Amino acid sequence: MKAKVCHITTVHKPFDARIFYKECKTLAKAGYEVYLIAQHYKEEIVDGVHIISLPKVGNRMQRITLLSIKALIDALGLKADVHHFHDPELLPVGVLLKLLTGKKVIYDVHENVPKQILNKAWIALSSNKIISRIYKVVEKFSLFFIDFIVIAEDSYIENYIGIKNIEKIRNYPLLAYVNNVNKGEKLLAGKWSIIYVGGITKLRGIFEMIEAIKILNKDKQYDILLKLVGPFYPFQLLKEVTDLIKEYEILDNIEIFGEIPHSKVFNVLSDSKIGIAILHPDPNYVESIPTKLFEYMLAGLPVIASNFQLYKEVVEGNNCGICVDPLNPKEVAEAIEYLIDHPEEAKKMGENGRHAVLKKYNWEKEGKKLINLYEELLK
Repeated sequence: MKAKVCHITTVHKPFDARIFYKECKTLAKAGYEVYLIAQHYKEEIVDGVHIISLPKVGNRMQRITLLSIKALIDALGLKADVHHFHDPELLPVGVLLKLLTGKKVIYDVHENVPKQILNKAWIALSSNKIISRIYKVVEKFSLFFIDFIVIAEDSYIENYIGIKNIEKIRNYPLLAYVNNVNKGEKLLAGKWSIIYVGGITKLRGIFEMIEAIKILNKDKQYDILLKLVGPFYPFQLLKEVTDLIKEYEILDNIEIFGEIPHSKVFNVLSDSKIGIAILHPDPNYVESIPTKLFEYMLAGLPVIASNFQLYKEVVEGNNCGICVDPLNPKEVAEAIEYLIDHPEEAKKMGENGRHAVLKKYNWEKEGKKLINLYEELLK
């Protein structure tokens, strides 16, 4: 048995795709004794990962204070050789773990946090810039006690200029699901289903997707189904969306799945024909390629994505889809129409995307970097 490692999150769910399915399981398979502290209803061992349960809390403030303290106490009790935390609000916990144990500490950065804060709905607009600056100061101080930083996107490096102990471990999809994916043969017949996977919000294009379906459904020329897979944020948005679907009389053209287990997502992808990711030009989104884009590509689906430079490098660079103005539903509808009217080209785009993921955009390559990082830290 190798060293004992402890992953900590108070924000993410225990079976988060990156934390559990990718990082924790990869480390467990490599022989590490892996513990995951997260909000969960019981303590259990799943796929070699020991889940230490944190209680559910009523609000954000309780999570930041009480849950962070509980996570710190639990982590100290484990006496792990490496502490690997995943949330910005756990920076003080990371500092204390270093001071109290002297063991290795890793900060896993999932988002461009300073830019993300600028568009947090629960923060008053007048306070966003101030809080973003405060976070930068707190993080800069905390990094003196952090042994290594892991970033999920190349662009996040701009926040850590001059720091040597940093590794890019991108959030690419697992090839373990490759046998479940659509290899393109279904693209030539049947209902044209367009799939969106991930958190459903205004900034991630839910209303533009609905408007595009309304446009395409106007003359009933196409048999289209938009599949929405993921939770609504905030939850009240679900009612707003369902009311609009009824108003537009497109109930038969939109299916809401809600949140489903990560391991089941590819089953839904395999029955789809187009993947869509039309995120708005939010500062955090413009510089971060959504994992869903690579999951669509792995599933052999042609993609429709926002026309941000970073997205275009992947989509147009691999000839696997069409980039559009995410704020223009008519342009989104035209892209869908083009793929429907050119099924052979759509099939080829899907094949190109799948080949690109198999060759370079996959977790198996990134997971090796994670293992190498741990081995280097524990020498």
